[in-house]
Formats: sequence, structure tokens, C-alpha cells
Amino acid sequence: MRSRIIKQGLERVPHRALLYATGIPKSEMRKPFIGVASSFTDIIPGHVGMRDLERFIEKGIHTAGGYPFFFGIPGICDGIAMGHTGMHYSLPSRELIADMVETITSAHQLDGLVLLTNCDKITPGMLMAAARLDIPAVVVTAGPMLSGRLKGRRLSLVNDTFEAIGKYKKGLLKNDELEALEMCACPGAGSCQGMYTANTMACVTEAVGMSLPRCATALAVSADKKRIAFASGQRIVELIKKNITSRKIMTRQAFENAIMVDLALGGSTNTVLHIPAIAHDAGIDLPLETFDILSRKTRHLANMLPGGEHYLEDLDWAGGIPALLKRLRKNLHNTLTVSGKKIFELADSAEVADENVIRPLTRPYHKEGGIAILRGNLAPDGAVVKQSAVSPKMMQFEGAAKVFNSEEEGMKAILNGDIRSGDVVVIRYEGPKGGPGMREMLSPTAAIAGMGLSESVALLTDGRFSGGTRGPCIGHISPEAMEGGAIAVLKNGDRIRIDIPKRRVDVLLSEKELKDRLGKWKPIRPKITKGYLARYARMVSSAGNGAIMK
Repeated sequence: MRSRIIKQGLERVPHRALLYATGIPKSEMRKPFIGVASSFTDIIPGHVGMRDLERFIEKGIHTAGGYPFFFGIPGICDGIAMGHTGMHYSLPSRELIADMVETITSAHQLDGLVLLTNCDKITPGMLMAAARLDIPAVVVTAGPMLSGRLKGRRLSLVNDTFEAIGKYKKGLLKNDELEALEMCACPGAGSCQGMYTANTMACVTEAVGMSLPRCATALAVSADKKRIAFASGQRIVELIKKNITSRKIMTRQAFENAIMVDLALGGSTNTVLHIPAIAHDAGIDLPLETFDILSRKTRHLANMLPGGEHYLEDLDWAGGIPALLKRLRKNLHNTLTVSGKKIFELADSAEVADENVIRPLTRPYHKEGGIAILRGNLAPDGAVVKQSAVSPKMMQFEGAAKVFNSEEEGMKAILNGDIRSGDVVVIRYEGPKGGPGMREMLSPTAAIAGMGLSESVALLTDGRFSGGTRGPCIGHISPEAMEGGAIAVLKNGDRIRIDIPKRRVDVLLSEKELKDRLGKWKPIRPKITKGYLARYARMVSSAGNGAIMK
């Protein structure tokens, strides 16, 4: 055990004295020391129920013969941070979380980890740490929220609050209706109810093999989730005994499995940032093109919110991720999971309880996966679109650019009614360096949808989108504006052509005109010049390789 370094030998008398000061009984010193990294906080709905799960993890560890030590990890709620300066910190917090877990674990020579997480950047940050440390680890995602209810109708955060803003501006909602929605859309603990980033990453975590079966979809308020937490506490002790470390689980083939599950679910485009970053820490090169290659052969089988109709509770009742693995089995790799079972065994033992929620391969919602990678003179290093959430009529689109140098400028124009059918809204200088922090554009995309423009207006950005985004919204334009990418020299009225089936996004300018404009371009003054974000902007890489810090 790694922990022998701090508890065995004459020279460790002071170390043992400090450990005894925590209250640990002498009889427990011989047991594996297990860190429980908990991201409990009172301000994130997905995390407010974690105190109960901590207790069940602790019971499981003790039952199996380990000794747990809890430590705290901070978290940001992307919904609360959305649409203002707080969102600059969301993606950069992923790196802080990974560094914190690495630091505490290495400083105290812990034998293994249970990582209690749920929301957007916290889950990938913890997985990055697990990959980097390469010690036994189990992830417990705290589970999705129940759908809201209002007058017999089910509600979700994005479709019924963010998009409600646009509907209100168009006069489609009254004050009392808006207030009723904000009171009812989120009924309690759990991650937001659709296949947004938090739940997409929970599904990716289970599919890559780092969570126990059904962990991703078991509801935050369920007894099932408590039992999974208990079993995860037990399982980490077994992983330590057998020396099954994170990199033995998170192989290249396992990441390919996770991507295929993501594509079949029509998950958040943010996974295109997170999965390569986790793979990087596992020592695996996972190029952007991997998503597109797999998307061409993976069918979209689950029509989840925001682009579809089903909630995470529906996916859980239909059989969860094991049932989806059953559907995808012939394309998957038979990789190991933290449960001790391999992917094929999990798939073979699963049952699809609702064939409309998880469709068979012969009756997919779409013939390709949820995500497409676009290239062209606007994005030579790649861009991302959630094609499963784009209507057929908008898969090919040409329109006139309306260019804004920040999300706030773009949002103001949308809400003022300055955006009309046939426009392509361009929001730039919001990339990893330019933002800094690559803010999510849920507010403008939801406003466009709420105002009924998602069938006639496209949006392009070097920033990123929430998992709640739907419609022809293309993000992660690389190189970003701050790096002198073509998006930096677009002008109002430039014609932009989007062709998702052909994987193209282009501005209709001659090569000479584009070259001349780029030759005259100068970067804008950085928006933030001090503190962590200034350091982040100097060190972060392109969205095209996961926005990792170098």
C-alpha cells in the first residue's frame, strides 16, 4: 500500500502521532487509507444531496475493510454562473479540481480514491486526476434531478427557464407563468434533468468503466443511488487489493466506448473538450477526428432533452447505460470496468425496458451519432455541432454574419430583436484564451430558440455551448479569434455557409481576401489581466485538443 510511507517505520513516529490526533483507532492503521473527494456544496442543486451519499460511501469502505478520509473539492454550478462574468471560471475550474485531487492524494499517499461528483466541470476534473495519479479509483456521480411538474406537464431547467426568457420577450408568456416556471422547473436535488453536460459526463464516466453499473442514471433522490454509493465504497477496497488502477480501466478502447455511448445519447458537445483532456492525463492521444469517425458509424438511439423528449429519469427506467451498451454491443470493445465485470458481461445481463427511449439499431432517431466535427476556412482546426439537435431543414444553411465581440453584445442584440431570419450570429473572443475560459453560450442559444428563430438563424462561436443547447449552433471554432483564426476577421454581412452532412463551415470569401484581412488583424486587449484567469489564458491550449493547460 502507498500509505505505508506515512504510517510504517521508526521515522514515521511523528506522522503516526498526527494521524492518531484525527481519532483513528490503532487497529485501523493497517487498513488501506482511502480518500473520499467530496464536492458537496450548498449552492449547486446537483450536490446538495451529497451528505447522505458520503455516509453510504463511508459505510461501504468500513464494511470492506478500508479506512476513509474525506476532503473537500469546490464546484461551480454552470446554470448559476451562466450569462455573466462567473462563467469565465467554469472551464478553468476543471484544471483546479484535477490539481487539488492530485495534490491532496499525493501529499498524504492515499491508497485509493472515491470521487463524489456530479456537475459539469467537476466530473471531468476528478477523472483527469484519477488518470494522472493512476491509483485505484471509483467515481460516484450523485445523480439526476426529477423532472419538474406544472399543470400536468413535465418541466426541465433549460427548456422551461432559459428558453422561457425568449418566449417572454416575444409576449408568449405572462409574468405569473414565468414565475410559476422558475418555481417548478427544478424540484430538488440532482443534476439538471436532460442530457446536458453533467448527465452526459456521468454517462461517459460509467461507459468508460469508472462508475458502477446504473450509477449515471440512478436518481439523486433514490435509494438505488445510496446503495450504489455503499457498493462503490466496498469496491474501492477490492480494487486496491487487486491493484486495479485507473489506467487499467481508462484505455484507448474504453474511451472509444465512452464516445460511442455519448454519440448514441446525443450528449453535450462539451465532451469533445473533456474526453480528450482526460485521455491526455491517461497518456493517450485522442484526436478530435476520433469523434467524427465514430459518429459516422454510431446511430443516435436515445432522443434526450434538450433536442428530444426524454428525461434522465426515462433513461434510468428504460435500463440506463447497461441497456444502451446492449444495443451498441457489436461495435464496443470488451474493456474492464471498476465493477470487476467487462463491458460485454454488463451488456449481456442488461434489459431494455422501453424501446422508444432506447431504440434498436434498426430504428434509430438518426443514422449518425449526436456530434459532428466540422472544418473549413472558418475552422481549419475543427469546430463542433450537436447535429442530433439540429432540424433537417437547418443541416445546410447559408446566411449573413452579424458579428459580436462578446456574449453580452450578442445577447443584447438577440433580446432587442436585431436578429432576423437568415442571420448567422457570430460571437467571438470567447475561446479558451480570448474569453478567457471559453464561456458557454446557453443564454443566447436558448433566447434564439425561445423566440422561435432556431429554424432560421444559426450561431457560430469560438466559445462553447451548454449541453442544453439545441439548433444550428457551432462552437469551438479553432483557431479562436484571440489566436488570429479566421473568425477574428469576419465582418457584418459576410456570407457564411454551413453544411453539416459535408462537415463544412466556411465564409464565402476568396483566399486572397481572407489572407489580406488576417494580415491586418491585431488582437484585442485581453479582457482579464490579473489573477487565475490571466494565468489560465497564457497557459491554455486550443479547444481542438481539449483546452488543456500546458
